[in-house]
Amino acid sequence: MKEPAGGRQLEFFQRDREGNLRDRKNFEFGDPAFSSNKKLPIHRWVPWVAGFSQSFVQSGLERHLSDRGTVLDPFAGVGTTLLEANLAGHDALGFEINPYAAFASRTKLLAYKANPDEVRRATKEFLEFQASALQKGIEPKTSAPAGFRTRGVFYSPKVMKKVLLVRDFITRVKNKRIADLFQISFASTMITYSNYSYEPSLGRKSSVGRPDVEDFAVAREIARKLDEMTSDIVWARRILADYRPRPSGKVINQSFFDSYRTIQSGSIDLLITSPPYLNNYHYNRNTRPHLYWLNFVKSPEDMHALEHQNFGKFWQTVRELKKVELNPLIKNREIIKTISTLRKKNPDRAIYGGNGWANYAATYFNDCLRFVKGARWALRRRGTALVVIGNSILQGVPIPTDRFLGAIAESVGLELIDIHIPRATRVGNSIIQSDVRVSKAGKKQKLYEAVVELRKR
Repeated sequence: MKEPAGGRQLEFFQRDREGNLRDRKNFEFGDPAFSSNKKLPIHRWVPWVAGFSQSFVQSGLERHLSDRGTVLDPFAGVGTTLLEANLAGHDALGFEINPYAAFASRTKLLAYKANPDEVRRATKEFLEFQASALQKGIEPKTSAPAGFRTRGVFYSPKVMKKVLLVRDFITRVKNKRIADLFQISFASTMITYSNYSYEPSLGRKSSVGRPDVEDFAVAREIARKLDEMTSDIVWARRILADYRPRPSGKVINQSFFDSYRTIQSGSIDLLITSPPYLNNYHYNRNTRPHLYWLNFVKSPEDMHALEHQNFGKFWQTVRELKKVELNPLIKNREIIKTISTLRKKNPDRAIYGGNGWANYAATYFNDCLRFVKGARWALRRRGTALVVIGNSILQGVPIPTDRFLGAIAESVGLELIDIHIPRATRVGNSIIQSDVRVSKAGKKQKLYEAVVELRKR
């Protein structure tokens, strides 16, 4: 019998972390929805709308890796795949264009190296610093990021002072690993005490009938988060201590499209990922506060660069182009016909009509081609890719992105093993029901979430 990853007994892979037996013979994928991560150690550190669940990644690892291997996530987000791979004893590699998400992934992966006692001492010093500064009326030395602009007041004057004092303290922390934990604790809570919220896109609380935040116990909230993080670090250190050598984790803050050839061809055992859906959800724009306040970007020009690196771009970036053609290597008739049908919709509505959305869809599937080429390069022979993807409805035209991705993957020599549907219904983005964007989805048109299972021949 082969020994599983990290030298653990096979029983570890047949039981979940609560000790319940899992039947590998009657295997089913876990629900990909990210919401279940909110209470799980380390995963709960960073809220992320566009993520997927720990249970899904865990089920994929259990199904496809019995020995220690290397796991790749080309669109790593905040590191769910990478962290779960490490906790199961596998080496992990991720690519992520969003510098805040890449930072969050890296911090979570390396958190076990932090000394919990030092984190507790720093948290205590932080609370004392904040209380003393407020009591003495000390003015912050740092300032709000100059390039960050919002339509409404992001922080009230009272909250702003407390937030700037947080930044003052972080600049004093000499231990970079602990400073990074403070940055994550601030970033993960910063929307809570702002006048904005996610509904699911970032917008003013007042726009959805919620009151502005006049004052808030900012330091207490950040300290609460740090206490939670410290207990999670203890938990992770206990799990990872069993592995010799410890699994490696690396996050590259670059586009997978531009950088996949920097990794050795055929070096990846399992790829688990979820690229952006064809729903125009602007996750770079929705992390603007984090990107600016953590000094990853300084101007709108920096944000524009991220937009142009994004998988599929965005409707706003391609809608005014005359015509974006499908890559000639995409020969699937259904894809070609769907784009053509979409392009003919509502020509009288200019950029809001079908041509702009056809440009968006064509760009998206061109990037699907780039993605599967990279996957084929990276995977070892008989290696597997599990790709979580949601379908879409544009201008009333149903777009089965799962089947289209499978067809494009087959065109580059990957084998389409199956398309699983773990979520037959999902809540959709307003993209499919917008009067501004014309042609609402019909009542019978439903959104679902699929797992496209591919294999390198």
